[in-house]
Amino acid sequence: MSVTVSEPVLRRAGDRGWLIECAGRRPARVATAIRERPWARELREIVPAAGTVLVVADGRGGMEPLATRLRALLAELDELDAAGRSGATGAEGEGPGAPNRTVVIPVRYDGPDLPAVAERTGVSPEEVARLHASGEHAVVFFGFAPGFAYLDGVPEPLRLPRLPSPRARVPAGVVAIAGNQTVVYPGGTPGGWHQIGTTTIRLWDVTADPPNRLAVGDRVVFEAVTP
Repeated sequence: MSVTVSEPVLRRAGDRGWLIECAGRRPARVATAIRERPWARELREIVPAAGTVLVVADGRGGMEPLATRLRALLAELDELDAAGRSGATGAEGEGPGAPNRTVVIPVRYDGPDLPAVAERTGVSPEEVARLHASGEHAVVFFGFAPGFAYLDGVPEPLRLPRLPSPRARVPAGVVAIAGNQTVVYPGGTPGGWHQIGTTTIRLWDVTADPPNRLAVGDRVVFEAVTP
């Protein structure tokens, strides 16, 4: 069985960077795979986003060889995916870029938007909690504010657009959903996501080393606890 994949698109980003337009590839997986390569020691930054990965080198030299390495890595990931779809490999997630950590986050599903989410999705608040906790969540990128991790994996029945008007300030530990993503607010930021619960786990701590408890590629399990 043959599988057609699109050619990787690399665009120059300044004099030391390449921007990978992932186009069907998972940016978190691509970024993790790059970090695993020995030549990643020559890189200054690897920054995944919603549909791209920015790769920044330490120096200006060797940009074309770096592009060659990146294209080869993307082709390898595509081959692994194609082999998996044709039944030639084992479980999904094997090979370069597979997440290597699972982080469990206990959640009290007691958020102020939980009743409204239940009403809009046509299920009970208890079912919202069950569905959310059953999702396969993974950290795909960071943005907006320090410690603000975007997690893919909200089950289809719970996918709602963001609130029409954001709240001015959301405290740390609030678990909220929008679209196919979940966030755990680091605290002190505005927020227009549907707040469905809270956690006592501190995921962003400037006094810790590293300050982020989560990393791109981590799997996250939300575990319902009694309010």
